[in-house]
Amino acid sequence: MKYLVLVMTIIAVLNQFGVQTASLIAVLGAAGLAIGLALQGTLSNVAAGVMLLLFRPPSVGQFVEAGGTMGTVKEINLFVTGLATLDNLKVIVPNSAIWGSNITNYSEYPTRRIDIVMGIAYGASIDEAMAIFHKIFEADSRVLADPAPAMFVTNLGASSVDITVRLWCAAGDLWALKTDLNKHFKEALDAGGIEIPFPQMTVHQVAE
Repeated sequence: MKYLVLVMTIIAVLNQFGVQTASLIAVLGAAGLAIGLALQGTLSNVAAGVMLLLFRPPSVGQFVEAGGTMGTVKEINLFVTGLATLDNLKVIVPNSAIWGSNITNYSEYPTRRIDIVMGIAYGASIDEAMAIFHKIFEADSRVLADPAPAMFVTNLGASSVDITVRLWCAAGDLWALKTDLNKHFKEALDAGGIEIPFPQMTVHQVAE
């Protein structure tokens, strides 16, 4: 604004002294247009940065997926957003790429849902397997009572009956709880003599 006012003042003074400033104004207008076209990408980042700072769809400290990158938001300025990936790499994403794409915010809500799919053999008892799963997650204090846990058969596969265990937990407990339950479910099924099958192929040989 300072330099814009200075240029306008100089043009006005020159005009008062009878200097023809039409050509000068035309040159300045062309230069301004060229600069505007050259900086249109930067200006779009600034506009997107203003929107991000005003509405804060992601905030600093939240874990998000935006602009094709997944990570924890470390900084948001007028031009770029800085993210730290899961393996602690710093990624700089232009604000226009974030504002112009879908934003998945994993930290916005305090609770998250976990779906664990366990396959059992067709000869195994579904009720026994569900009873084993229920006993394990009921004893884990990280599993929330509301919404209530649920279990159901979701697929009759080529070699297994797939049971989905659906649970809710605090957002911060999700990954630790999921990995722990996968381990405990497998160990409990082994201890109960319930087979977790793997894809198999039966080959029949025809005698000639």
